[in-house]
Amino acid sequence: MQKPWIIIRTQRPNLSFKLDRRVPWITAVALALTIGVMVWNVGTGEYPISPLEVIQTIVGIDTGNRDHSFVVNTLRLPRALVAWLVGVMLALAGGIMQSLTRNALASPDITGVTAGASLGAVVLLIVFPKAALISLPVAALVGGLVVAVVIYLLSWRAQGAPGDSPIRLILVGIGLTAVLSAAQAILLLRADIERVQRALYWLTGSIYARSWDHLAALLPWCLVLIPLALFSARHLNALHLGEEVARGLGSAMRWQRGVLLLIAVCLTGAAISQVGVIGFVGLIAPHLARRLVGPAHEGSQPVAALIGGLLVLASDFVGRTLFAPVEVPAGIIIALVGAPIFIYFGPFHSHRMGCGKMAVKCS
Repeated sequence: MQKPWIIIRTQRPNLSFKLDRRVPWITAVALALTIGVMVWNVGTGEYPISPLEVIQTIVGIDTGNRDHSFVVNTLRLPRALVAWLVGVMLALAGGIMQSLTRNALASPDITGVTAGASLGAVVLLIVFPKAALISLPVAALVGGLVVAVVIYLLSWRAQGAPGDSPIRLILVGIGLTAVLSAAQAILLLRADIERVQRALYWLTGSIYARSWDHLAALLPWCLVLIPLALFSARHLNALHLGEEVARGLGSAMRWQRGVLLLIAVCLTGAAISQVGVIGFVGLIAPHLARRLVGPAHEGSQPVAALIGGLLVLASDFVGRTLFAPVEVPAGIIIALVGAPIFIYFGPFHSHRMGCGKMAVKCS
């Protein structure tokens, strides 16, 4: 009988991990879909370009039309790449948050991280609009970090162990989300109409007019945080099994939980600082990945990242073309898909969703 796992070991660095046998071919399918959607996205619009010409333009082959290079390389390709990277980062952050809380309905936008980042950005857009062009990513990231620290401190229990239980993390996060949303509404009500319009457009999560500058701002975060999120699979597996089991395996629970929470916050803050608030990606992508390849994070995190990138990329394409020339922000398209999924799985499947072969009930 064929084993359901593929064991991979490396000498330098000294690593050992196992993958579900479904991971390689599902990853290949997800990559093929991503490339196909990206090429189709880049070639579709008021100035249509065939897929072959899109590929030739990207790789630098002369197609005999100078307009192709401008449309593809300047207008559409950086936008598509930003959309994909944002989806990857939000999906990885969602996978980490769901493992930290052992609840497959958790995500950065539900646990307060997104609310903190969006409040920081809205404060800058309304109070210091001239500084927003340069400092918006910093404000979003600082807002998310501050809220994460507050969540961690408020969820701490001075007496008894564990001090920072997953259920308290998510409950405090939900409470803070309500408070931050109210503060954000007050700011919007008291600001002038032009600043409010700008803030509301950012809050819808649009990838409109994203350029190579936005991609360059994302890349440093991606190069550091994405590998950290992927190589934390062993710690996520231990946390997902529960606190008692994780301690028995020798995991430093409090330290690992704090570091992983920091990674998730930075991924979320960096992503939404460039495109605004895009919800439900961190909820949907990890869940779909676990359904496809099982709960082990060595396989589910990479697959979730690809699914998240594909979700945002496809949503941006639908929003850009469905009602053309009017453009619907990608955040709205994803919400239309994500909200029904959340409503369906919340009442009926939250106690089992995503636990799979680990046989651990979600909190």
